[in-house]
Amino acid sequence: MFIESPKAVVTKSKEETFNFLNDLSNFEKLMPENIDKFEVLSENRFLFSLKGMPEIVLEKKEELPYSKLVLGAASDKLPFTLASEIKGIDENKTEVVLHFSGEFNAMMAMMIKSPITNFMNTLSANLEKI
Repeated sequence: MFIESPKAVVTKSKEETFNFLNDLSNFEKLMPENIDKFEVLSENRFLFSLKGMPEIVLEKKEELPYSKLVLGAASDKLPFTLASEIKGIDENKTEVVLHFSGEFNAMMAMMIKSPITNFMNTLSANLEKI
């Protein structure tokens, strides 16, 4: 399953935007209002849960300074990645697109597609407010 967020335009430089996303504690600012729990576990891992959903632990999998940051599920139960593609528009404006990618059976994919799409849209919309 692959889901792409709408493009978010951030009024920060490419470097500032990357540094914001690379500091995992900042993801709390991007989360939906129905967040139930958020906890930074280490420099490379954080845990979150939304009301009615299980806890998810994300960890840094790949970083390409100022252009890409890939987070992935720390558990093999639901293997997926959440990638941030960062492109500079000009020196104080940056475009960010989020990509969700995961291998799920058809039933699971059908159940999670809508909530994940809504989650990604919220992250994208909140990115524009940083």
